[in-house]
Amino acid sequence: MKLSEDFLHFVWQFRLYPAESLQTCCKQSLRILQCGLPNKNAGPDFLNGKMIIGETTWAGNIEIHIKSSDWYEHKHHLDKAYDNVILHVVYFDDKPVMRTDGTLIPTLELHQLIEPDLLLRYGTLLENMNDFPCQPQIGNIDSFVIEGFLSRTLVERLIARSEEVFLKLKEQKGNWDETFYQFLAKNFGFKVNAVPMEMLAQSLPQQLFAKHKDQPLQIEALLFGQAGFLQQSFKDEYPNALKREYAFLKKKYQLSAMEPSIWKFMRMRPQNFPTLRLAQFAALVVKSNHLFSKILAAKDHQEIMELFEELPVNPFWSKHFHFNKETPKAELQLGRESIHNLLINTVSVFLFAYGKAMQLQNYQTRALKLLENISAEKNAVVKLYANAKVNVKSAYHSQAILQLKKNYCNEKKCLNCGIGIKILKH
Repeated sequence: MKLSEDFLHFVWQFRLYPAESLQTCCKQSLRILQCGLPNKNAGPDFLNGKMIIGETTWAGNIEIHIKSSDWYEHKHHLDKAYDNVILHVVYFDDKPVMRTDGTLIPTLELHQLIEPDLLLRYGTLLENMNDFPCQPQIGNIDSFVIEGFLSRTLVERLIARSEEVFLKLKEQKGNWDETFYQFLAKNFGFKVNAVPMEMLAQSLPQQLFAKHKDQPLQIEALLFGQAGFLQQSFKDEYPNALKREYAFLKKKYQLSAMEPSIWKFMRMRPQNFPTLRLAQFAALVVKSNHLFSKILAAKDHQEIMELFEELPVNPFWSKHFHFNKETPKAELQLGRESIHNLLINTVSVFLFAYGKAMQLQNYQTRALKLLENISAEKNAVVKLYANAKVNVKSAYHSQAILQLKKNYCNEKKCLNCGIGIKILKH
């Protein structure tokens, strides 16, 4: 098994070696008082350590390598930033190391100090072929440990997704309502039609709808017309009315319709056809002008849910999935799962991002509470962890698990994972 410096960092930070009767490679007694703090920036690996070497108390930094000679491989002997290193911690000591002034740096060799069982557990985690490294062990870990680390991965996920919001917000010159509208439109495409929905929203700024807020037919005409669905002949009056309205609005606002072929219908349930999703999106625009402001003002998760329920979808769509094709019956309203998808992937992210940007912790807390009150997502990744006996109670947990899998398990960063650390330490 090939050892990594990250593993030695882990051993040093958590003192996974016998602390009594330590000696440097020069046979000086060594007593560790403080291991120091991990350094995430350039320079020595641990800062502000404290120890007694021989009869002298030292305070300074600690550098860690697999072999002592790595000191020279990494050119530290030429870098004055490493002159305040008071201890060189290595797995193998193969060469004495010096500071830039030629003074010897005390070295601690870990080769004989690390327990074989710890090395075995480390190797088992990193070298197995499971769906995720700790799949066989995670079910035996205290739920308190798992909950604690999932809380961290959830916040990491929301922070990362907030950065996407901030980039778009900058493009929109700080307009939160418009930024939210564009993200929501993209989410309404539910992956398959996410890109065309985003393009559509970008071509129809929300302020345009504000001019027609009491005219549902015109809002529907703008969306269907701009999406390219009104370029054919129709037999029913409703689509013909939309076509007439769009012809007028297109000229008025100098609009250019999208190519209809960009929309995907193949291998989709009719309930998810983009035409019906557009009808529901139009109804949401009609019902809730400046939707994000209403979400910020909502008292609880139930009030937010209600904003997406009982949408005034045109009754034409109760018997259609296409403009020129009838169906016995279609469900006009967004299903509960679809609403949850929108709340998870747009609403919770924006509540968190807004709280972060405005330094208002209550909105970040509301984002977490919202996820706690939504059912866990059902997908292959979440199922893996649930089958391994991880308690997945809500979207709070399923979102955290997606982050855990992507950023820790897939990368085998067990040494940076609270769950992996618990397995290795015991």
